Amino acid sequence: MVGIIIAGHGNFGTGLTSSLDLIAGPQANYVAIDFVAELSTDDLDREIRNAMDSLKECDGIMVLTDLPGGSPFKTAVICGQDYNKVEVIAGTNLPMLCEVAMARNFIEDLDTLVNMALTTGREQVVKFEIKKIVQEEVTDGI
Repeated sequence: MVGIIIAGHGNFGTGLTSSLDLIAGPQANYVAIDFVAELSTDDLDREIRNAMDSLKECDGIMVLTDLPGGSPFKTAVICGQDYNKVEVIAGTNLPMLCEVAMARNFIEDLDTLVNMALTTGREQVVKFEIKKIVQEEVTDGI
């Protein structure tokens, strides 16, 4: 099974995790990390390395973060260089997280799960629009 780490600013990690738990149940090989104001980037580095150490027996590790270029993203990229098979994704949303968390029960390939996450993340950002029904005028009888 591919391990998942979710990290982000504030309570991003635990917030999305609470939603995931409600939808799909508690997850194995899963770590949520919050980068709250009281933590330094050194603290964040230590938390991410501890999480990666706890998942090193997995078939790879997917790190899902909030902002590209943010401290959780950059720290995960740096930490991931010391481990095998680590992929870091930014821009995580709940549909992406749910899809990957459930799919990893039967898909063990990290690259396949990463591509699935990216596709689902993009496809699930939508805008609601009311479409007007255009009725054709009937000009001929019968």
